[in-house]
Amino acid sequence: QVQLVESGGGLVQAGGSLRLSCAASGRTFSLYAMGWFRRAPGKEREFVAAISWGGGSTYYADLVKGRFTISRDNAKNTVYLQMNSLKPKDTAVYYCASGSRALLLPQPVSDYTAYPYWGQGTQVTVSS
Repeated sequence: QVQLVESGGGLVQAGGSLRLSCAASGRTFSLYAMGWFRRAPGKEREFVAAISWGGGSTYYADLVKGRFTISRDNAKNTVYLQMNSLKPKDTAVYYCASGSRALLLPQPVSDYTAYPYWGQGTQVTVSS
């Protein structure tokens, strides 16, 4: 059974940084693309970033491009989201998600319905 467990959320001032981690178990992590999504209060879940199974390809929402970096360590079965220059509008619950098809990207990569496996989420709050 696939399990995803996020950590690293918290309260940070605007302009600060956080690094989120997502530990995966239950299957061969290195075969599957991973994504990060977020949901702010009263808003729909939105795409943040995604990474291919080997880490060679990354994808970002325009809102976070240049500030956030997604990466993965396949030896540790973990995907990361480094968030810099945080803004109050980045406040949300952040979720990691995993694709279902080995060696293929979810299609489209930014669509949350393309990811069948989800973590429980970690809260990120950015104060002004």
